[in-house]
Amino acid sequence: MSYIDNILFAILTIAGISLFVFNFRKLRRNILLGRDTDRTDRRPARWRTMVRVALGQSKMVTKPLPGILHIFVYIGFVIINIEVIEIIIDGISGTHRILSFLGPLYSFLIASFEILAVLVFFGCFVFFTRRNIVHVKRLVMKELDGWPRTDANAILLTEMFLMAAFITMNAADFRLSVLGIGHYAEAGISPAAFPVSGWMAGLFTESSSTSLIYLERICWWAHIAGIFAFLNYLPYSKHLHILFSFPNTFYSNLWPKGRFTNAENVTTEVKAMLDPSFTPPPPPETPQRFGAKDVQDLTWKQLLDAYSCTECGRCTAACPANITGKKLSPRKIMMDTRDRLEEVGKIIDKKGKYEEDGKSLLNDYIKPEELWACTTCNACVEECPVNIDPLSIIMDLRRYLVMEQSAAPAELNMMMTNVENNAAPWQFSPMD
Repeated sequence: MSYIDNILFAILTIAGISLFVFNFRKLRRNILLGRDTDRTDRRPARWRTMVRVALGQSKMVTKPLPGILHIFVYIGFVIINIEVIEIIIDGISGTHRILSFLGPLYSFLIASFEILAVLVFFGCFVFFTRRNIVHVKRLVMKELDGWPRTDANAILLTEMFLMAAFITMNAADFRLSVLGIGHYAEAGISPAAFPVSGWMAGLFTESSSTSLIYLERICWWAHIAGIFAFLNYLPYSKHLHILFSFPNTFYSNLWPKGRFTNAENVTTEVKAMLDPSFTPPPPPETPQRFGAKDVQDLTWKQLLDAYSCTECGRCTAACPANITGKKLSPRKIMMDTRDRLEEVGKIIDKKGKYEEDGKSLLNDYIKPEELWACTTCNACVEECPVNIDPLSIIMDLRRYLVMEQSAAPAELNMMMTNVENNAAPWQFSPMD
């Protein structure tokens, strides 16, 4: 590589990483708009959960076909990107395959990368087919119309392009080393390092060394530029779960799924009524709502859930309310929460602080009809491959409707009246 190439590469690397850090800090700020909640207890159990669910993909394989293919894509894409370390060193220093001094180990690594690249390409191709040709029901629902569907397809096509560029780069490299051309031959890599591209190199037997050098360089630049582009696309994509699935599973709710949280402000009021000697804590600087109306009323963990959503639809496919044709879709709950949080974040970007825009998560994004369709069965929580909890958001929005707006359905109001008057949900005297 020439000095100009080195400089261009350094600029690309610094710009790509800096832009990602800039956007990631915005995501962190948005998440921290949520209320505080303590998820630091039982650390050994949290580490075990993260290793089992995020690293081990334990909940993905409950559906064997997509689960196994996802493991191919996940492991392949992560491990292949180890090669980025070498590309960055080569790009800045002007060397070529600087780690080839590792000898047999290097050959083993490159061969493994190529096999994994084929598996990644195959997995992405099957996923693309399932979405656009087979039309798996949970992957073609209405909430995915527009950007979500485009986003999913763009990511799959990008991953296939990156794998194709990697294999083609290696094929041209291998052919140039066979021809004994310059530093390509000097790297001295064993032919065993190219089990896939070595076969593909047979397609280039009639190509000149000049055209092969151009092909190798184009694919090299396309591969690394594509990786930086992919990195900076993540903050705008559902594939942000690549990064957030690990902290999200670490901070999972470890309590039994049937256990609901008590609203702290309600608990304080009840204690004050029942115990005259109870000393309530000092009131917060800003009055707290009962339940949640907008994203700022949710906890930071619930907002992290929204950013971690993979939009796979397993939650919605398992939801009994959705199966019976009701409006509720747990996936849409998470997508709406993320969309509203992004909208709030853009207001902060523009004005330096949040100013009311006349909108809220409740009503403008999520309708009461959706909330009251929920049976609180926890099927969505059980199914989620990254331990997202849509039910907690549903319950907080319900609390706001009931406790601040007195907007519960008539059947629920009747039950609460019976509990108040009869100490039971039925319309009979306690004596009966």
